[in-house]
Amino acid sequence: TGTVRIIAPSYGFWGTQSIGICRGDNKMALRLRHYKPCDAKRIVSWIKDEDALRKWSSDRFGDYPITSEDINNKYIGNNGDCIESDNFYPLTAFDESGVVGHLILRYTDEEKKVIRFGFVIVDDSKRGNGYGKRMLTLAIKYAFDIFGAEKITLGVFDNNKPAYYCYKAAGFKENGEEMFCELFGEQWRIVEMEIKR
Repeated sequence: TGTVRIIAPSYGFWGTQSIGICRGDNKMALRLRHYKPCDAKRIVSWIKDEDALRKWSSDRFGDYPITSEDINNKYIGNNGDCIESDNFYPLTAFDESGVVGHLILRYTDEEKKVIRFGFVIVDDSKRGNGYGKRMLTLAIKYAFDIFGAEKITLGVFDNNKPAYYCYKAAGFKENGEEMFCELFGEQWRIVEMEIKR
């Protein structure tokens, strides 16, 4: 079975110290670290078409294609569109081969007990190999053990079955809530999922 271990995090936002290790059977160690502006180039390279952009970010970015500057402007220039200064935590997953995944964490409540995962993405050449589940496992442990969250939520489009099943494999369950977002002139259904401590 795999091992998950949390390493003391670097509390400086742009720190490079890894914040967790997840080692699967016969797999390279996966780590999370704080996002760095140079990560944007890799993330953009995984978004091959507008459908992939929308499944990853809904309507949060403008026109396709997006650029590294678009991501860095949102993350650094606009604090991820969060009003509160201490509420936006972009993370990058990496292993011995380099950057392999990304997601953001943000609080959704004043008590800071509920964390929302968003912008979850894995290198498209590595999908189907357990990277998403391992990255989520690290992020879940980080949210519970470091941030003290009691619950983690996320939303996934129902037309994004690989992501849905990845979230289920990581322990998320549907909570019965749904939303809709108009994309490509259609109403895309968002399935809300959660995991509790």
